[in-house]
Amino acid sequence: MDENAIVLRAFDLDLERAFELDVEAAGTIAGVTGLVALAVVVVGRPWRLARNVVTIVHEAGHALVALLAGRRLQGITLHSDTSGVTVSKGKPTGPGMVLTALAGYPAPAVLGLVFAGLVSAERLSAVLGIAAVLLLGVLVMVRNAYGVFSVLLSASVLGAVALFAGPGVQAAFVYLMTWFLLFGAVRPLFELQAKRRRGAARDSDIDQLARLTGLPALLWLLVLGALAATCVVVGGMLLTEPVVVPSGFTAATG
Repeated sequence: MDENAIVLRAFDLDLERAFELDVEAAGTIAGVTGLVALAVVVVGRPWRLARNVVTIVHEAGHALVALLAGRRLQGITLHSDTSGVTVSKGKPTGPGMVLTALAGYPAPAVLGLVFAGLVSAERLSAVLGIAAVLLLGVLVMVRNAYGVFSVLLSASVLGAVALFAGPGVQAAFVYLMTWFLLFGAVRPLFELQAKRRRGAARDSDIDQLARLTGLPALLWLLVLGALAATCVVVGGMLLTEPVVVPSGFTAATG
């Protein structure tokens, strides 16, 4: 075994020791961060700030599925009103376009569910890694100054936690981020329907889906709502199982 392999193995062992199981503390972290995330989503001012993260993931969902469907991704624009646009080139109709239009709203809930599964599997470091890759991918495709600022700000917070925070803070941050993605996927659907009732947002994702498929926009809204709710329920069960908490955190609280 060469020197690099020994260093990597030692690093892996450090990670394993850093995230040892403690049922009681894990339940406390899961409960507290869940309540905080729910408050951020429900309360107006915190939501207006944090919603930028949901928009980043929303547009990343469009972009990823567009690429998987064989479309040519042109770029992503993020706006200060927390809206966003992902532009791709390809056939204007057909399954690829339907899947691309469909991917945005479920993306935060699905990512939150994936993160919850990783937390349940004791892979908190993988959550931070995936979040970093997602932000890097979006940064490469962003085409406006506010979008670059929004992504870099999110990446700075993530980097600060990953590099400088202790294991306990990292664990709480991962739980909080996961809960926020799950809860944060639901509110935009209510906001969308409220805008549509006022006669706005008539070119929304669900309206595009209605034109592409011939199915009512309200039906697509219900489908997206059911998907988001399912992710919240399943993800919440995984997060409250109890799961991973670092030994350093348990020592501090014990």
